[in-house]
Amino acid sequence: MSSPTAANILIQFSSNKSVAKQLKVKVSEFLASPKNANHLVEIIDYLKDSTARNAPITPMLLSLETIFTELLRRNEMRIEVQPLKPVEESPEVCHKQWLQSQYKESFSAILEAFNHEKSAESVTALVTAMRLITIETENPIDNGSGEAHLPLTKLKHVMLAILSSERANTHLVNRFMEYASYLDIIYFCWKIIPSLAPKEFSPNTVFVQNFLSLIGAVSFGKDLIEDSTSGYLCIQMQHLDYPYVRKQINKTWSCVMNWKHDEVTHRQLLILLLEKILPHLDKPMLLTDFLMDSLDVGGAISMLALQGIFVMIQQHNLTYPNIYEKLYSMFEPEIFHTKFKARLFYLADIFLSSSHLPEGLVAAFAKRLARLALIAPPQDIVIILRFIGNLIMRHPALKRLIFHPSGGEVSQDPFIMDECDPVKSNALESCLWEIATLQSHVLPSVATAAKFISNPLPSVEWDLASVLEINESDIFDKEIAKKSKEFALLIDRPTSMFLSCGGERTSQYWKLF
Repeated sequence: MSSPTAANILIQFSSNKSVAKQLKVKVSEFLASPKNANHLVEIIDYLKDSTARNAPITPMLLSLETIFTELLRRNEMRIEVQPLKPVEESPEVCHKQWLQSQYKESFSAILEAFNHEKSAESVTALVTAMRLITIETENPIDNGSGEAHLPLTKLKHVMLAILSSERANTHLVNRFMEYASYLDIIYFCWKIIPSLAPKEFSPNTVFVQNFLSLIGAVSFGKDLIEDSTSGYLCIQMQHLDYPYVRKQINKTWSCVMNWKHDEVTHRQLLILLLEKILPHLDKPMLLTDFLMDSLDVGGAISMLALQGIFVMIQQHNLTYPNIYEKLYSMFEPEIFHTKFKARLFYLADIFLSSSHLPEGLVAAFAKRLARLALIAPPQDIVIILRFIGNLIMRHPALKRLIFHPSGGEVSQDPFIMDECDPVKSNALESCLWEIATLQSHVLPSVATAAKFISNPLPSVEWDLASVLEINESDIFDKEIAKKSKEFALLIDRPTSMFLSCGGERTSQYWKLF
């Protein structure tokens, strides 16, 4: 069967009728009679040409999906094979073989559409590919045993199309995440993923970003291991084969760790490790050197590495003698401009929760935070003040910092801000004059929060989790809401300066202009 050229295809679809209506007619005619086989070739070529021109492709994708969904359900592409018997050559078999070749070409064209410039079009291509995989699982082309089985090759090609080396496919990964909520898709994805990770070389940054995003999409929590409520998309599974999947996760992660990572992928790797991968690793202690090195990088990477070290200390008995010095060194003015500052305050609150820590150590943290509060954004000042208040409540001996008799004037503060060792910073010899200064802050919410040192301390610590959710717009919105309640707003335009009750006679002699 001859294939029309791209120019002929454009001419055929350039009449006054809309392309969608023309495609609908061609789909109906093709499914009605094998004589209209050229309609399928035209639709495939039109999809290829539209993809190359970054033109709209949704009508062609839906047309191909309709055609092959119907063909699969009718079993019109299935060739019956008898054991030890060659396939008979007949017009019907030749037609089925031709349909299979067109199906393969159509699927390749759909995968090529993943690279469309418009995100909506490429996402539609992904949805079409996954629907065809689902239908083919229920109606396999090869007769085999008659049982449903997922076409792994097509799923692998879908995942390869997502793992582009030229563009970040975050939109495709986000949509693929919807399919990765099913047990069968999770299982088969992890069956494929290790084969997609390059082992002989380090891929470029774009590929690594897509690969890590894909791993994050198909990763899961331990609550899914014995949970069958997630359901299945193609093949029914009572539970996830966790030992096999865990083996695949470890195999993949050992490969990913050997790649070269820049700052972006390094941060993405740590986030994925902490939120998804760490509970599934067989030997998490092998991450110790990686986390230690990451802790020295600085910025957001150090904060994420600190969380990883905290998990290792808490769950795997890791010993890190200088952890408090590292934590102390992270409290710099730059933390107020990082995305993960809430994690740092949260982890610091946990690290400093023990009442058996030396007073000099805790006092250094309180004093350093108070100094940073002078230059912090308003929303962070409230967090710092609550944090310092909790430290004083845990360690009553730190009340001497509120008004230390030998603290001296501001210009003679004995506290050494540049000292790396918190114990040597002379924090116990100083006082919290910074908080007293903040009592005159322009924002009433900050000034009120700073007055805790002038009042009796509460008996219960402040909940930092709720304070960490405050942002700058919330503070100003609350202040505006307080002020707006003081004024009554008029809805109707006044026609008189007198009340309607008892002012009728006066209004006869006075008029409002």
